[in-house]
Amino acid sequence: MKSVLCYGDSNTWGYNPVTKGRYDRSLRWTRVLQRLLGDDYEVIEEGQNGRTTVHDDPVEGQKNGMSYLVPCLESHKPVDLVVLMLGTNNLKRRFAEGPGDIARSVGRLVQVVQTCEFGPAGAAPKVLLLAPPPVGRLTEFGEIFAGAVEKSRGLGEAYRLIAREKRCGFLDTAGVIRSSDVDGIHLDAVQLSLLAEAVKDAVLSVFG
Repeated sequence: MKSVLCYGDSNTWGYNPVTKGRYDRSLRWTRVLQRLLGDDYEVIEEGQNGRTTVHDDPVEGQKNGMSYLVPCLESHKPVDLVVLMLGTNNLKRRFAEGPGDIARSVGRLVQVVQTCEFGPAGAAPKVLLLAPPPVGRLTEFGEIFAGAVEKSRGLGEAYRLIAREKRCGFLDTAGVIRSSDVDGIHLDAVQLSLLAEAVKDAVLSVFG
């Protein structure tokens, strides 16, 4: 059985933009991915609302994806593959980052995974990097994410370059899913299944 760790933010946690709660387990893209991959794989959910790539959040507190990554990998070892989808929260106005800097910070997370010893037989896990979908029509998060719509459209290409540099798997989710019109940040239920299907194909490709 191969272990697949999905490390991300609220869209990996399963935030429902309509109810503002959490999607039922059966609907979350990570759980759909588990069903699609079957019994030869174990899919581990590791999403946190508001998680950034490498930043401490002065407003929301402990959201730094870098700080938790190593303990997370160690607690779940051996991990065969890390599916990494972060960066949307870096688009918040208070971080003042463009797509290039966000991608470079994601690259730091990729490097941590690729140089750790928490994979099979003490080797490093493989990495599948997902570029998050562009921000959609902002409603309640409009002030927090002011200026994010345009910047988010550059994430796909910036992440592609980082994935090439780090020689890891890559999926630009913009070609598969779109952010909800409810809030512009999260995913409607139908998008969860589409994402799971695309990630399934990418996971199988990583493992050859």
